[in-house]
Amino acid sequence: NEAKLVELLRQNTKFIQELSIVAIHGQQIAGHILFFPVNIIHETIIYESLSLGPMSVIPEFQKQGIGGKLIIHGLNVARELGFKSVIVLGHSNYYPKFGFKKASYWEIRCPFEVPDEVFMAIELKEGGLDRIKGMVEYPVEFDEVS
Repeated sequence: NEAKLVELLRQNTKFIQELSIVAIHGQQIAGHILFFPVNIIHETIIYESLSLGPMSVIPEFQKQGIGGKLIIHGLNVARELGFKSVIVLGHSNYYPKFGFKKASYWEIRCPFEVPDEVFMAIELKEGGLDRIKGMVEYPVEFDEVS
């Protein structure tokens, strides 16, 4: 499903090539991460953010830090492109290592029911989520593979 999602998102007009990052080991692709624009909507106000994911590392390359390097590099690229925040739905023991906090800290909500600790956000610049709250709106492509 993740490969299908990546292909669908690559066809979306909001796809940003620089935020689709591949890790190479020798001559082989070892992993991939995609950051994609999402909206945070509060009443009639729309804030722009990014979603992290999908991210994948080929099994033989897992547990070697490749995923972490993809995350760090991707966050840096997103920051350089002027994005202020990133949202992730993921493992509560993994993403906080990179600075992610519960999105509920900023009153940012997931559009479907998930445990609070797995829906997280990070500010790419200090104050990047100040006065921003609301429901995250994912692109329709996410619905097509769930």
